[in-house]
Amino acid sequence: MPVCRISMGSALRTELTWLLSSLHDPRYVARFQELCGVRGTFTGNGEKMDADQRKRPSREGKGKHQDVNGTANGTANGAVGESARTCPSSGSAKYGTARGPLRRNSLTGDVGHQFAISNRFLYYAFTLGTELGNEMFYISFFPFLTWNVDPFVARRLIAIWVWVMYLGQCTKDLVRWPRPASPPVVKLEVFYDSEYSMPSTHAMSGTAVPLGIFLLTCSRWEYPFLLGLTLALSWSVLVCVSRVYMGMHSVLDVIVGFFYSLLILVVFYPALDAIDTFNLSSRYAPILVVSFHAMLGLFSFTLDTWSTSRGDTAQILGTGAGIAVASHLNYQLALIHDPPASMLPLQAPPLSLGLLGWSLLRFILGVMMLIVTRAVMKALTIPLVCRVVGIPSGDVRKARQNMQVELPYRYIVYWAVGFSAFFLIPFIFSCIGLY
Repeated sequence: MPVCRISMGSALRTELTWLLSSLHDPRYVARFQELCGVRGTFTGNGEKMDADQRKRPSREGKGKHQDVNGTANGTANGAVGESARTCPSSGSAKYGTARGPLRRNSLTGDVGHQFAISNRFLYYAFTLGTELGNEMFYISFFPFLTWNVDPFVARRLIAIWVWVMYLGQCTKDLVRWPRPASPPVVKLEVFYDSEYSMPSTHAMSGTAVPLGIFLLTCSRWEYPFLLGLTLALSWSVLVCVSRVYMGMHSVLDVIVGFFYSLLILVVFYPALDAIDTFNLSSRYAPILVVSFHAMLGLFSFTLDTWSTSRGDTAQILGTGAGIAVASHLNYQLALIHDPPASMLPLQAPPLSLGLLGWSLLRFILGVMMLIVTRAVMKALTIPLVCRVVGIPSGDVRKARQNMQVELPYRYIVYWAVGFSAFFLIPFIFSCIGLY
């Protein structure tokens, strides 16, 4: 009997190992891209894939030319080999419209390679999905929620987002699994290609944000429960699948990101009331939050090579700290009022041209002010930080890759953006009669 149990345990471990290896195999990503109408225009060694290169990995361990992280063809961290790289262009190709990658990385100089799209609907749908996890979405959506819908939901949602993204980025740099190898995978974007892959932080934020909205509003606002849950899950699925379509994550990266985000929500959500109350009412909250977030960014990373991960994490922490300080001031100065419990659940006001016009005006003016704030703060902060730490600021790209510049610069700039979105801009709106 013990021998039988040992044998069953060994077989189970073998099956589990095979399953995880299969889910992390870049060839499944490439197959999914092909099904969705994506074709790479690789040259040299990446021009053609033999049938047995694309076959399913066997349970006996065939295909061991890949390492444990799924790297193939000698490419590291999913990078495209020089023989497989071409310059992007637009026009027509054999399999559809030729395109270049989205969001090229100006810091790394990576321009990616050309690819062809035969299914435009899926291309635009998954482009939308991946944009739901990028900076321009956050800098637009969170402020819109604050200025036009419900500041209470917005500030608590951002607290969830900060912790989910921070833990996700830290986990990436602890696990250090590379991006799916290219070829066979086609990289439809290269901005985040220098980061590690496991877990997918797009999948984490794409799960935490819609489910966080649902949890925060289902008992606060009147709407059909099933409709809210369906929209939240659809949002999450769109973002998660888009990362495989873009060639930036394996199936395993996305699955782990989804469940990791759920785990953080389960642990963090019950503490949200206490955290929000402390941020609003404690006299020590501003200095403690700013200091704590700064220390998290300073002591969390020991990168073996530079990537966008460290700066993105400082950006997230700075945004969260700026919003926490702004929310504290709003509460202390009674600038923004949360409706009392007696008014709950809230009902959405009837749509009208006036309501839509004022909302759109606040959104456009506010986002313009945020973009100006970000640009001005960048222009002021980078030279100042470089001067303080003694690093030349002539080559901005090189200077920003230095930790002594990158961390304070990103933290300060996005602290100012978060503070402006939640305090300065609402204050201006109230002064000019837009509230």
